[in-house]
Amino acid sequence: MAMKKDKVLWADDEIDLLKPHMMFLQEKGYEVTPVVSGQDAIDCCREQSFDIIFLDENMPGLTGLETLSQIKEIAPNTPVVMVTKSEEESIMNQAIGNKIADYLIKPVNPNQLLLSIKKNVHKNVIISQTTTEGYQQEFAKIGMQINDSLTTDDWMEVYKKLIYWELELESSQVTMKDMLLMQKEEANNAFGKFVKRNYVDWINNPAERPLMSPDLFKKKIFPLLDEGEKVFFILIDNFRMDQWRVVKDLLAEFYTFDESLYYSILPTATQYARNAIFSGLMPAQIEKMFPDLWVDEESEEGKNLNEAPLIQTQIDRFRKKYTFSYNKVHDSQYGEKLLGMIPSLLKNQLNVVVLNFVDMLSHARTESKMIRELAQSEAAYRSLTRSWFQHSTTLELFKRIAKSGYKVIVTTDHGTIRVDTPVKVIGDRNTNTNLRYKVGKNLNYNPKEVFEIRDPEKVGLPSPNLSSKYIFALNENFFAYPNNYNYYVSYYKNTFQHGGISMEEMLIPFITMMPKI
Repeated sequence: MAMKKDKVLWADDEIDLLKPHMMFLQEKGYEVTPVVSGQDAIDCCREQSFDIIFLDENMPGLTGLETLSQIKEIAPNTPVVMVTKSEEESIMNQAIGNKIADYLIKPVNPNQLLLSIKKNVHKNVIISQTTTEGYQQEFAKIGMQINDSLTTDDWMEVYKKLIYWELELESSQVTMKDMLLMQKEEANNAFGKFVKRNYVDWINNPAERPLMSPDLFKKKIFPLLDEGEKVFFILIDNFRMDQWRVVKDLLAEFYTFDESLYYSILPTATQYARNAIFSGLMPAQIEKMFPDLWVDEESEEGKNLNEAPLIQTQIDRFRKKYTFSYNKVHDSQYGEKLLGMIPSLLKNQLNVVVLNFVDMLSHARTESKMIRELAQSEAAYRSLTRSWFQHSTTLELFKRIAKSGYKVIVTTDHGTIRVDTPVKVIGDRNTNTNLRYKVGKNLNYNPKEVFEIRDPEKVGLPSPNLSSKYIFALNENFFAYPNNYNYYVSYYKNTFQHGGISMEEMLIPFITMMPKI
C-alpha cells in the first residue's frame, strides 16, 4: 500500500481500454489521472505535479518522444515511463537518451505497472526498510561476534561487517544509525582491550602476528616483484576502509580487486607507521640503524622527509636489485606533473606514490570552519573523499596505470577516528601535540583510560629520554590539557584524529588491483 496517495499521470489515446489497469492501481492506493493526448499530458504537468508519468509512445498529434522532451522541461525530476507497442531499437535508444525512467512493451499487465511505480517512486523507502530489517536481524549476530572475537582475523570480520552496515544504513532512519553507532562503540571498546592484551606479543613475535606495517614490502610487494610483476604501490595517507568502499566503483571499469585489511603499528601516525612500511623496520630499529633518517618527536624538521631513502635501505637489506621511483603528491599541480611522468615511470619495476589529500582534509577539517561544516559527519567525510578522488588527478592516474598493465597496490599508513570524549592528561612542554597519543617523561594521567607503554623498546618505539613513556587514547577519546580545557575540548570535539587505538585507525585497507586489459 502507498502511504500517501501518490499521483500517477497516464497518457494514452486508448485510455478507455485501460480502465481495469487504472482500477487496479486505485485499489493499491494510487490516484490516477487519465489523459488521451501528449498535449493534455503537458497541460496537466503545468497545472500540478505528479509522482510518475506513463506515456504511450504512439499517440496522434504529439508523439510520446515529443511529449517527453516537453515534460522534461516542466518537471525534470519526475520519472517518465514510456509504454509502446514498438520494439524498435531506435525508439528505445531515443527514449533512453531522453532519460526515461523505464520502458514497457504493450500489452502491459497491472503488476508490471505496479513494479515500475515501486521501482521509480518507492525505491528508496523500500531499500531503506529492507536494509533496516536486515541490520535488525544482524544486530544480535554482530554483538555475539564482538564478544567472541579472539583472533586478529575475527576482528577484521567484525570491522568489515560494521562498515558494510554503516554504508547500507547511510540513508536510513536515525534510530538505526544510532544502534549502529552504539555497536561500533561497543566493538571499539572490546577491540581496545584486545590490542592491549596482545600488542606487545605481536611486536616481539613477527612470525606469528597479523600482517603489520613493517611486513608489507617483505611479505606482499617483494614476492610480486620477484615473480616478474611490475607494481605501482599507491599509499593514500589517512585512508580508511569505508572511504575505499565509496571510491571503489569509480575504478571497477578498469580493475578487478582483491580486498584485505592489515594492522597499523602504534602510534597510528605517519611518522611511525609510514616509516615502518617503507623501511620494513620498527621505529626503534630505524633510529638505531639509520639515525640520520629518523626524526625525533621534538624536532622541528618534517617527520616524513626520508621516505625514498628508507625504501632504498629495505631493498638493499633484502639484497634486491629493483629499480624504483618515489613521488609524493600534495597538490593538484604535482598531480598533473605526475601524469606527465608516467611514460618514464614505466621503466621501473616499482613505483611508489604517496597521495596526501585525505590527510590534508582531516587536518583542514580541524582547522577550517568551512571544511568542518562540509564534513559534519562520517558520511559527509566519505563524500568529500569520493569527490576528491573523482575530480582531482587521482582517478586519471589510476586510469592511465590500468593501460600500462602494472599491478596496483592501494593502501594507507593509518586510518582516522572522529573523537568526542576528552581525557585529561598533564605533560611538560616537551610533550608532543598529537591528541591520540602522547610521549614524554613527565606524563600524568589515569592509567585506566589509556594504553600505557612504560618501556618503549618493548613495542619497538624510540625513547626521546631515558624515562620516556607512551600513552595511547582508546575508542573515541582524545587527550586534553586541564588548562584552557573548555576551549580545547569544544575546538577538537568531533574532529578526525589519528595516533591511537581504534578499528578505524588500526584496521586499514590493503587492496591489490589487476588491470582489466
